[in-house]
Amino acid sequence: MSPGPATVLGFDFGKKRIGIAVGQTLTASARPLATVRVHDDRPDWDAIAGFIQSWRPAQLIVGLPTQLDGSEHPLAAAVRRFAAELQQRYALPVQLVDERLSSHAAAQIAVAAGGRTAPHRQAAKETLDRIAAQVILETWFTEHNHSRQPS
Repeated sequence: MSPGPATVLGFDFGKKRIGIAVGQTLTASARPLATVRVHDDRPDWDAIAGFIQSWRPAQLIVGLPTQLDGSEHPLAAAVRRFAAELQQRYALPVQLVDERLSSHAAAQIAVAAGGRTAPHRQAAKETLDRIAAQVILETWFTEHNHSRQPS
């Protein structure tokens, strides 16, 4: 990625939903953006294209699920296919980042913000997916030494 401030989109891929977050390299900050549906193993590419057209990111970051011991999660192959399709469709750099414990961190953030995290509630699941995408972007910022600018 070129130096200087840039917008990036983060994705938390799932078999039913994909959480999306938006971030800025200048501030090394991210915020939850949206959740898109996956039907019959096909992401809602029209919705994803809309976010890419609206935000014009310089790069896309996708969370790669790993086990606590560092081995790949069974969903990792599907995530790699999703990341490859993102790169092919939008001709943007795509990076994978270890998303170990991002769902747990998302639940903690939601609870701290007063949100509900009951797993059976659809709205709660979608909120957690978006927050997990935010955590994925924040992890990427940390790993790539983007630092927050003083306020």
